[in-house]
Amino acid sequence: MREDVRMKLTVVGCSPAWPNPGGKQSGYLVEGPGRLLLDCGPGVLAQLRAREGWPRLDAIAITHFHLDHWGDIVPWVWGSIYRFRDLVPPPELWLPPGGIALVHEFADRFGIPQMFEQTFGLHEYAGGTPFRAAGLDVTPLRVPHYTVETYGFRVSNAGTTLAYSGDSAPSHQLAELARDADLFLCEATLERGELDGDPRGHLSAEEAVEAFEASGARRLLITHRPAELPLEAGLEQARDGLELEI
Repeated sequence: MREDVRMKLTVVGCSPAWPNPGGKQSGYLVEGPGRLLLDCGPGVLAQLRAREGWPRLDAIAITHFHLDHWGDIVPWVWGSIYRFRDLVPPPELWLPPGGIALVHEFADRFGIPQMFEQTFGLHEYAGGTPFRAAGLDVTPLRVPHYTVETYGFRVSNAGTTLAYSGDSAPSHQLAELARDADLFLCEATLERGELDGDPRGHLSAEEAVEAFEASGARRLLITHRPAELPLEAGLEQARDGLELEI
């Protein structure tokens, strides 16, 4: 990465909870100064491996425990344990509150206690409390997503701020999350007027635009969008492999 680039975003995967044709699920690589992966859904690890034999990351941060946002953490463990642990330094893994106990439960069920500790430096973040990962300042803000404890991330370095919605129903927290950000990476899973549950879990494109306009952010990038729901002209949409200098 060139020294004059303040922050770089690579969309590794951006499919919704069901994969788009040929698509990978949620994974967003932020570089500047270190390398931070936001979420790690199915297909993300394979895509990263296509770029480098085994990913060299400083940290991974998970917004919530729906499979499409963290599922590839498990195969990451297998690859590390069996092939790459002594070759690549272990990244930090930042989890929502209670996440360490939850992955311990998974490890017990998989029959390999401490499997996650063997692969990652485990940490938990707290809502509203900034943490430092990959040389970046990350502030997690809780957003409504069905009844699952879920967070969006505000990621900043010395000169640039990226806001990532994670998965969220309409909420005033989104405007606060993206306040004056250089880029708002915002999910929009639903079509206009669609209700996906009570309580709700996702946004329509129109609701994502409303949150963007309320936030004062400079640029909106729609993500987590089903291939079956094309966006209206004028809206910018994430795609696997997209690279942006912010």
